[in-house]
Amino acid sequence: MKTGVKSMLWSAAALLLLLAIVVPLMNVLAAAVMMVPVVILYTKLSRRSFVIHMAVVYAIGTVVLGPSALIVGLFFLIPSIVMGHLYRKGVPARKVLTAVMLTLLGESLLQLVLADLLFDFSLIHEIRMTITDTIDSLNSEGLMPNTWTAEVTESYIQNLIHSIPLALIVVSFLFTVIAHAIAGRALRASGLAIPKLQAPHKWMLPRIFVLYYLIVLLVDMAVPNSGTSFMTVTLHNLVPLMQLTLSIQAMGFFFFIANERKWNKAIPVLLSVVVAVFPPFSLIGVLDVAFPIRRAFKKS
Repeated sequence: MKTGVKSMLWSAAALLLLLAIVVPLMNVLAAAVMMVPVVILYTKLSRRSFVIHMAVVYAIGTVVLGPSALIVGLFFLIPSIVMGHLYRKGVPARKVLTAVMLTLLGESLLQLVLADLLFDFSLIHEIRMTITDTIDSLNSEGLMPNTWTAEVTESYIQNLIHSIPLALIVVSFLFTVIAHAIAGRALRASGLAIPKLQAPHKWMLPRIFVLYYLIVLLVDMAVPNSGTSFMTVTLHNLVPLMQLTLSIQAMGFFFFIANERKWNKAIPVLLSVVVAVFPPFSLIGVLDVAFPIRRAFKKS
């Protein structure tokens, strides 16, 4: 197929994903891969051609859905351009992912601030109102246990609010990894030299990360879980984020064993799913980083 036809198809894909944001359930899947066609178009086309393609996509989207299509499109456009630009420069994959993830995170925070300033929309207020109304409705129907008090409700709301930074980080990370995995593969298939991430069996955190983790756990034990202090909120997000990082390290450990022992590729994938479902298995990642246990599995 000619390059022009392929570009038209990727533009059509970008438009369909943009229109899918109004379809329940589909909008989540669409958002997860929204960056993919835009990254590919930016990497393969000239700047002028890219601008024309995206202008047509966003114009049609705005006509069909209104200004919301333009807002969503521009949100994903910026990190897509960052990723495509770094691909063109041949920047290592780790730096590409870091830059794009920080861009998405920064945009998310800016969007929350602007929504509050311009439209008087507060995410924290909406969370509080939604949870309160839901629990009040369940209480009126007698579906809530007697032990569920107003204090429990407030504690639950505070936990959700304190988890907002962690949620933004995780979503930004997932969107970035998904875009890199799909767009990178498609671009490499077309003959471009797109940098790859390190193979999973080579993943290894620095040993000092375990020391940081232990310090954070000790501080978390000393600081009260309730309250709205900066330290409480920081620990509320930092502890699970570090545990998630160690869970990923545990997944890398399973891929390492599979690579050394020539296991079926499905085995480390299934073990990784177990680690993702049961967070306590992040302890395997702690042991992998703290001690040279991989030596026992290396071929002599």
